[in-house]
Amino acid sequence: MTLHIRQLVRENKGFLILVFGMIFMRSALADWYVVPSSSMYPHLLEGDRVIANRIAYDIRVPFTDIVIKQVGNPQRGDIVTFFSPEDGTRLVKRVIGLPGDTIEMRDRKLIINGDEAHYQEVPDVPRDYLTPKYELSQRVFTETLGDLHHNIIVMPEVYQSIQSFAPTTIPEGQYVMLGDNRDNSRDSRYFHFVKRELITGRVSRLMFSLDYENNYMPRFDRIGARVAQ
Repeated sequence: MTLHIRQLVRENKGFLILVFGMIFMRSALADWYVVPSSSMYPHLLEGDRVIANRIAYDIRVPFTDIVIKQVGNPQRGDIVTFFSPEDGTRLVKRVIGLPGDTIEMRDRKLIINGDEAHYQEVPDVPRDYLTPKYELSQRVFTETLGDLHHNIIVMPEVYQSIQSFAPTTIPEGQYVMLGDNRDNSRDSRYFHFVKRELITGRVSRLMFSLDYENNYMPRFDRIGARVAQ
């Protein structure tokens, strides 16, 4: 039996090295994540397979979450993967609040360190970038936070999400995460702050995407596409 195993290893050495290399890269350098919901519409669609850069903020021991060296910190506007402080589920959201920020929401509008975000409605949005069954109820706005611009979706007629919260100062080493689909996202409005050690990577690119509403057909225009921050 041992001789047979050794022979199999010799005959498949190249393939085994490739498999081990892929596992190592996924553990140490990059990871991929299947977007399970519409909480990050219009930037990430349900069915997207995204690549998360695992060394954007920390270098870790392969196959563990042990940090060897910190190489950066999440910035406002980054789209990141992290483990929910609520139940440990892996999520993808946008970093909105940084350590030390005082953040507030009034009727869906953000106020950070006393500065109000600006909102401009987007008139023409591709249908693929809307949640299909709620398409007619959705409105898309460009949210501007200082020099950062990104689109968000609101659905006031469909969901009764948390639309306001009082000013709160974010503790050191913690962050506020929000989904871009503001009325259909379970995020820091529900589970509060996210500790830095729960953040696992920064999303910047798609691998590919499957359209669940169209018999899982590939969305060819999203293969390898950059994720707009």
